Amino acid sequence: MRIILNACLVLALALSSGACGYSLAGRGSFLPAYIRTIGVPQFGNETPYFEVERRFTERVRSEFIGRGRYQVLPQEVGVDAVLRGTISGLSIVPANFNENQQATRYVIFINTRISFVDLKSGKTLWENPAMVFREEYDLPADTQAGNPSAFFGQSSNALERVANDFARSVVSAILEAF
Repeated sequence: MRIILNACLVLALALSSGACGYSLAGRGSFLPAYIRTIGVPQFGNETPYFEVERRFTERVRSEFIGRGRYQVLPQEVGVDAVLRGTISGLSIVPANFNENQQATRYVIFINTRISFVDLKSGKTLWENPAMVFREEYDLPADTQAGNPSAFFGQSSNALERVANDFARSVVSAILEAF
């Protein structure tokens, strides 16, 4: 009888602990419940690189949409919250050289300023005024043989990877209160 009673007690505790507040990573949200529509206007670009802000803005919008809970619009009006961003710096620096002193590896650095504002309360819910991302990439051997398109192709691919990492990090930080 005692064994059955203990088993029932353990079962009752197990069933009652099912709502412990945990959720799958990447699926939680600490935003106020009334935030349903998020505005993500085009980011600013303070760099000499053409349309880099477009790539980063699109990745952030896609990441919010991929989370499935929010309607994402490209404007600051008619929304519950707005994410504003600026690409404040972009540099590509050689990191490794071959025996002929030609760069074979580069590091791309992206500096950004990001803020997420609840338009109903006027409060800034999350911001990072100095967010930095980096990505390394190697140049293919044919670049050293005089194929400059390989250089630009690799830097474009690295920039795409940085934009994806940036979007995941920003959206996770906002939604999961990091």
